[in-house]
Amino acid sequence: MLSKEVNDLLTVKKASKLFKDGAAGFKDITFTVQKGEIIGILGTSGCGKSTLLRVLSGLDQSDSGTIHLGGEGQRGAGVIFQEPRLMPWLSVEDNVLFGFKNPSKYRSQAAHYLSLVGLSEFSRALPRDLSGGMAQRTAIARALAAKPSVLLLDEPFSALDAFTKMQLQDLLLDIWQEEKTTMVMVTHDIDEALHVCDRILVMSGQPGEIAAEIKISQPKPRSRSDLTLTAHKEKIFSILQDSNAGLQKYSVR
Repeated sequence: MLSKEVNDLLTVKKASKLFKDGAAGFKDITFTVQKGEIIGILGTSGCGKSTLLRVLSGLDQSDSGTIHLGGEGQRGAGVIFQEPRLMPWLSVEDNVLFGFKNPSKYRSQAAHYLSLVGLSEFSRALPRDLSGGMAQRTAIARALAAKPSVLLLDEPFSALDAFTKMQLQDLLLDIWQEEKTTMVMVTHDIDEALHVCDRILVMSGQPGEIAAEIKISQPKPRSRSDLTLTAHKEKIFSILQDSNAGLQKYSVR
């Protein structure tokens, strides 16, 4: 069996990002992500969650610390934002292939991921013809088509209605079941994190720090009414209410 160190796909050590204009960032962030894990970064607004994700993606740089995407043959990170950011003049399929040097060579790859997100019949549709949920499905397919080593999601379902949000959370788990995609997801939705993630890093403070790391032992997919998840939820509420909480690691089986 591979050691934990060999399985670590992403390693973050004492990373900090502070802003001179007084805006909050994050400080002394340390964690690892193993291949095939879904990690949640959870916290209230202003604790630096999205800033951390931007640094992980390479869109921004940390002031200190190290971030390492390890192993040979790694393809970097794919990013899914809060809004789909589709090109309005391109079809769904062409949006999925946007950025490919020779897109015609990868149409079968685009077709695979459009099928995975349930949009095969809409490959020629334009973004204006899509619902919000369908547009975000397109963004998911676009990120997956590049076959990234890790998928970074910045509150990807926050703009959707509750029912569509739950549908896409389940879709994310379906994708994980088939592709075993490693994911890091920023969210402020405790229920979402508990339903989707293997571990949750709870951030608090300004600048944000990791106040707790919570391991969710229940296998996926999970029942949303699981009483163990309810116990986790109450604990997370308690942590978020106490901005001075120290690091706690626990697991409920």
